[in-house]
Amino acid sequence: MADRPNETWLAGVDGCPGGWIVVFARADGTVEAPRVVAHFADIVAAPERPAIIAVDVPIGLPRQSPAKGRLAESAVRPLLGGRKSSVFRIPSRSAVYASVAAEPADPRERFFHACRIARETSDDGKAFAKQGFYILDKVVEIDTMLRGDPALAQRVFETHPELAFYRMNGERALGEPKKLKSSVYPPGMALRRDLLTGAGIPGALLDGRPPHGAAEDDMIDAYACLVTAMNIYARRARSYPDAPPRDEHGLPMAIWA
Repeated sequence: MADRPNETWLAGVDGCPGGWIVVFARADGTVEAPRVVAHFADIVAAPERPAIIAVDVPIGLPRQSPAKGRLAESAVRPLLGGRKSSVFRIPSRSAVYASVAAEPADPRERFFHACRIARETSDDGKAFAKQGFYILDKVVEIDTMLRGDPALAQRVFETHPELAFYRMNGERALGEPKKLKSSVYPPGMALRRDLLTGAGIPGALLDGRPPHGAAEDDMIDAYACLVTAMNIYARRARSYPDAPPRDEHGLPMAIWA
């Protein structure tokens, strides 16, 4: 870590329709307004050159998927109460990469093909949720970068917004969802804004409009990821599980908050 907080930047990142929504902050607590970039590489190469990037994307892919998914997912779900379904099961590396392959060209056929591979490479013969299928291109984007750059792999950490909120809430599951029937749920968003304010995120930023290419909940999740980055920098974050296994390329399979 750098010894001069005013020159050290941190980043919280979430996927969004426009690519990635990122919030940068100095390690001394100065938080910037969020922005949307097309590629994860744009965050790494940004002028801020963040020392820590906490991102809501699975990092570390198993060759063979354990029952109920990676240990990280199994460790986190029981903590989140009604929000546990937001932690998707990530299948094997071969299934993940099959989901973004050029063939089959039809997305529906590609999903079924990836599910077949997932069942063949899982201990319990299970596939994965269709919601998870739509984030696997982002999983591959980050996985490819981290496998090709060991130094970058030391700076990028997997997190999950609901786990971050669980930590902010005194290690208690949140009782309100962010959305109901695919629509923003104001009480749940208000609860999360209050927790973020308590964690040091300025209220004026939280009440601002999300940048073009991102939705309100994407922005709130990016701020939650930033809180995790701050906690990692301050050495008060935890990894789930405590002693994470590594995948075949040496990437740790842990969710941080």
